[in-house]
Amino acid sequence: MDDGQKQSYGRLTAPRVTAELNSQSILCLPVGSLEQHGPHLPLNTDTVIAERFAARLAAHVAGRRDLWVVPPIPYGLSPEHAWAPGSVTLNIPLYTTLIETLVGEYVRATPSRAVLIVNGHGGNKGVLEALVHQLQRTHGVATCVINPGSLAASRVQSDDEVPEVHAGISETSLMLALAPDHVQLDLLPTGSFPNPGQRKEIQRLVFGRSGTWPWSSDNPAIATHGVIGGDPRRATAAHGHTLVAAALNACGDVLDRLTPQGPTDERRNHAPHP
Repeated sequence: MDDGQKQSYGRLTAPRVTAELNSQSILCLPVGSLEQHGPHLPLNTDTVIAERFAARLAAHVAGRRDLWVVPPIPYGLSPEHAWAPGSVTLNIPLYTTLIETLVGEYVRATPSRAVLIVNGHGGNKGVLEALVHQLQRTHGVATCVINPGSLAASRVQSDDEVPEVHAGISETSLMLALAPDHVQLDLLPTGSFPNPGQRKEIQRLVFGRSGTWPWSSDNPAIATHGVIGGDPRRATAAHGHTLVAAALNACGDVLDRLTPQGPTDERRNHAPHP
């Protein structure tokens, strides 16, 4: 059993919770989604990435931080993929209530007072950014959301500069590194994609700062076969491992801000430094 598995909260027996966890322990909550990821990746891709990255993080900081990975939330906010068979989306009130309820229960059930949310789905990001304030005020916990893909230092785009958004080179590379048995590149259709003309519309609909739009991954102006990004056939496990390593290294600063270490820790009931 590796260190990531050893730090699985769900594997503990009830008496071991208070024996193993203390006020310095960090609960790591992976959150994902159940949605289409092109012809080649499974519906639970975002959950797999979040959960396996969380386990890697627990192993990466073992001996320096007491991080416990709790069971993931496998559903998210995925209206942009609701057109596809198999995609399931929660509404915003249910999603926020679910996370706040779980965090409250973990605060009640454990001595931990810090929660690190590992988010594998971009569609959850906006709501989670607002929710961390509410979690801190309501439950008195230090809390932070990290997005492994965004933490990575390097990002690859296709030769025609189509941005990486969903199920393209970067996400497929992450899956090849974290869960290679889940990737089925042979199911991708023949022919070249993406369409270079999608770049401008992706920048406007997905990344534009002047307006927020309800875009959909079946829109041919931004997506091909449900993929928004470079040709997944260019993905490699090596690139995925590079992305994972960069994200893990970036987490050191995040954890230091979430739970500063020292002989006295006076910030138990205060916000982490931004």
